[in-house]
Amino acid sequence: MQVTNGSSEVQLEAVLADMVATARAAGALTMRHFAGFREMEIGIKGPADFVSDADRESELLIRQMLGDRYPHWSFTGEEFPPVDKADQEYRWLVDPIDGTTNFINGMHFTISIALRRGNITVAGALFNPVADEMFTAIRGQGAFLNGTRLLVSAQADVGLFAVGTGLPVSNLHSFAGYYPRLEMIRDPIGCIRIVGSSANSCAYVACGRLTGYFEESGLIDWAAGVLLVEEAGGVVTDWWGRGPEFYEKSGMVIVANPATHAWLIEQLRDAPRKD
Repeated sequence: MQVTNGSSEVQLEAVLADMVATARAAGALTMRHFAGFREMEIGIKGPADFVSDADRESELLIRQMLGDRYPHWSFTGEEFPPVDKADQEYRWLVDPIDGTTNFINGMHFTISIALRRGNITVAGALFNPVADEMFTAIRGQGAFLNGTRLLVSAQADVGLFAVGTGLPVSNLHSFAGYYPRLEMIRDPIGCIRIVGSSANSCAYVACGRLTGYFEESGLIDWAAGVLLVEEAGGVVTDWWGRGPEFYEKSGMVIVANPATHAWLIEQLRDAPRKD
C-alpha cells in the first residue's frame, strides 16, 4: 500500500517490515530483563502504575531504530516526552512494554508500535515475546498473527461470550459503579478474563480468543490493537457507541465482535460519560 508523504510515496509494507524487526529487537532486550524479573528494580508512577529499566531501555531502542530509518517522523512513547520532528503528519505511537505489571511479575506482556498518519492509524505491529506472537496490520489489508490472517470470533451466544477487561483503581473515571456493573456483565456470559495488557487484549479479540474487551486505558496502549480488531472484522467504539474522536480522548473503549459489541453497549450505556 502506498500513501503520499509530500512528494514521495510511503510503502507501508516496507515500513511494517521495519516495525516488525524493531519490535523483535525490543522483545529480545526485554526478555533479558524478564528472565530475572524477581530481581528487578521497580519505579512507581502512580496508583498501580509501574515502570522498570526495561521499559525505558526498550523505548530508547525503538526510538533509535525507527529514528535511523525514518529520521523526519515524529514520535510519542510511554516513558519519555514526545519528539516533534520536521514531519508531524507521520507519528509513531509506542508502548515499549504494555502490561508492565505483568512483566515485573513474570507474566505475558506486549510491545506495541503503531504508525499514525494524521489522526489515522495506518499500520501496527504488536509483539508478545514470551509467546513469540507477532500481530501485524496495515489499514485495508487485514490483520495477521505470525503471517496467518485473523478474523474475530463469530460467537453470538451471550452465554459463551469471553470478555476481557481490567480492574480500575479509584483515580480512573470508570471506577465509580464499575464493580456492580462488572457483576452484572459477568453473570450471563461465559467468562471474564483479565489479560493484563490492553494491547494483548485487543489482539486476543482480533484472533478470537476473546469475543470482546472493554476498559479505560490510553491511545498509546491500544492504537495498534484497535487497528488489528478493525482489520479482523471487529467493531470499535467508546462505551456509548461513539467513534475515535471520543474514545481516543477518553480512553474508554470497547473492541469486540459485532454480537458482543452490541451486548456490551447495552450493559455500559448507563455509565457516566467522559467527554
